[in-house]
Amino acid sequence: MPDKIEILRNALAQFAELNDEDLAASLPLWRKRSIAKNDFYNKQNIVCKDLGIVTKGIFRIYYYDEATEEEKNIFFFSENQFVVSFRSFIFQYPCSYYIEALEEAEILYISYNDLQHLYDTYKSWEKFGRLLAEYFFNQSQGRAEELLFLSHEQRYLNLIKEHPNIVQRVQAYHIASYLGIKNQSLSRIRKRLSGK
Repeated sequence: MPDKIEILRNALAQFAELNDEDLAASLPLWRKRSIAKNDFYNKQNIVCKDLGIVTKGIFRIYYYDEATEEEKNIFFFSENQFVVSFRSFIFQYPCSYYIEALEEAEILYISYNDLQHLYDTYKSWEKFGRLLAEYFFNQSQGRAEELLFLSHEQRYLNLIKEHPNIVQRVQAYHIASYLGIKNQSLSRIRKRLSGK
């Protein structure tokens, strides 16, 4: 695993124009965590207390529907992406979702309280907080619009663009669930695209 400053530089510096001094100020507040395959970063009905950066592995965020006993995938997070249940994290109330590692995973994370301390102490980190909120707003609205306006095939292509090697890393039924379709429909989409 690369050292913390390198990970933070790669994941955060371009995102929020944080310089080495800003990153160094935050360095003692970031911790490393390994998460086993099929283990959880956060669970439904538990407050999400940490903001993570994926350094290795891939996660799914899903909702468990008790009425149908179905798991419905909403997002995937992979390397150099943030992993968090953002509303739960920001408002510190119970999460509506599970966040599960689909591979052996490693993250770098910062607690809610430590991040608030950075916001209160450094103007640059306060800007980071605003950009982070804008990023997650864009992600959630983009996902909602995708479900409303795009075909299953367009959603699949967007997923491949965001996570280029997801097909090799994640079982097909997880991808089908994310797209809101059955495995057979996903097979048809793949076959159609491979014939183009």
